[in-house]
Amino acid sequence: MDQLALLFLLLLGALVSVPVGERLGLPAPVLMTVLGIVLALVDFVPDVDIPPDLILPLLLPPLLYAAVRRTSWRQFAANKRPIFLLAVALVFVTMVCVAATAHAIVPGLPIAAAFALGALVAPPDPVAATAVAGQLGLPRRLVSILEGEGLFNDVTAIVLYHVAIAAAVGGTFSPWRAGLDLVLSAVVAVAVGLALGWGASKLLDLLGDATLQIGLTLLVPYMSYVLAEELHGSGVLAVLTTAMFLAEYAADADDVMTRLAGHTVWDVVDTLVTGVAFGLIGLELHNAVRTASGRWGELLGWAAAIVAVVVLVRLLWLLPATWLTKRLHARRDQDEDIPMSWRETVVMWWSGMRGVASVALALAIPLKTDDGSPFPHRDEIVFIAFGVIMVTLLLQGFTLPWLVGRLGVRADTEREKAFEKELALRAARAAKRRLKEIEAVEELPEELSEQMLRRAFDIGVRISPDIGDEERREAQEQRARRLKRIRRIQGELLSAARHEVLAARSEPGADPEIVDRVLRHLDVRSLR
Repeated sequence: MDQLALLFLLLLGALVSVPVGERLGLPAPVLMTVLGIVLALVDFVPDVDIPPDLILPLLLPPLLYAAVRRTSWRQFAANKRPIFLLAVALVFVTMVCVAATAHAIVPGLPIAAAFALGALVAPPDPVAATAVAGQLGLPRRLVSILEGEGLFNDVTAIVLYHVAIAAAVGGTFSPWRAGLDLVLSAVVAVAVGLALGWGASKLLDLLGDATLQIGLTLLVPYMSYVLAEELHGSGVLAVLTTAMFLAEYAADADDVMTRLAGHTVWDVVDTLVTGVAFGLIGLELHNAVRTASGRWGELLGWAAAIVAVVVLVRLLWLLPATWLTKRLHARRDQDEDIPMSWRETVVMWWSGMRGVASVALALAIPLKTDDGSPFPHRDEIVFIAFGVIMVTLLLQGFTLPWLVGRLGVRADTEREKAFEKELALRAARAAKRRLKEIEAVEELPEELSEQMLRRAFDIGVRISPDIGDEERREAQEQRARRLKRIRRIQGELLSAARHEVLAARSEPGADPEIVDRVLRHLDVRSLR
């Protein structure tokens, strides 16, 4: 088996793991990690030959962009305190605790190399956390915090990692320079993200065609990441900024085709890239196995100690941080998403899985320092890092669904229904306002005006039947049954038409482009 065959096997596994995970009640990323481990242990499967410095640029931009599409700037703004406490403060505290422990238990490990280990295992993986949490029906406030933590903690961790690596390689360290690097990296990233977001929004208007617009959105995350990194900014933060700008300012409410097709394309991209990323995590196990040859007991002991530190620090930090956030929330009476019980805090604690970023940073540790000597204890750092990743990802990933079920942490469906009802009312009122504006400039027959008024109300009733009275609900249900029957029959008619047009594609003299054009018209008609 060669590298290309291995890639296609991972892509196939990414697709199959979704339905299998749903049947087993397990997260697809965790199943892909298991598949990678199995492949790593098979003799005929080759070692993965991807330069470590390409793993983050290839995998993170589309994953981050897809994650931001599912959220909004308002959620991040509302959760700024929990996100700061988790994505910045907790990453820093975890790094320090891991560094102190590693320096104490690993003989001869320099403090700078210990800090590099702490930085690369500190950030929970944004893809793992959101993918797992999103499948478990958790309260939206918890998912929002996990998304915010996962998306922003990589920014902090990667900058701290580069500072620690520079100190280990060069032998010098300046706290003031490290702080300045962190600030400058963020400023450059935000500037690049905003500039590319603005430019991309203008270019989307210029392109017009849905196919070209979606193609541009596939390029934008990579452009943002690479340009920010070239300017010594944070590529992760630049991608987040660009994605948020486009989500807020480049959305056209009437561009239905682009929105539907875009969601489909990005769902496919997200599924495939996520599967490949976690499959690679499992495949990289061979590096750890090679390192541990003849030293299993010693290395496993060190890895177990660091795993304990990572897991316990998160719990010990979350308990007071949640209490403090709730106190500030109560005083300021802000609409902020925070854990509302100890059960939700426990679920947040157990959701701190490590993943893609930690793997890429571990493999990217230089082989030599500036003076030509080997990087101190590089093999031991890589083994410990993989120990943390595997234990947190597999143990927590497999047991999180069970823990959520045992604690009974579930989304507030009543609140979700109430918000859906509110949106349905707003949609119906907007339609009525627009009808009045039309009536002010056009003369509509009374019968047509009444018909349009009923349809304006029905817009909301179809979204949330609860907004109508009993009589209207019954009428709406009858119309819905009638409409369902009409759509079924119409669907069969369109299906017959599509089969006939598609059959013409193989007829002598038929122009495939014209056939495809007619077929596309029929496909679009089927969506209405």
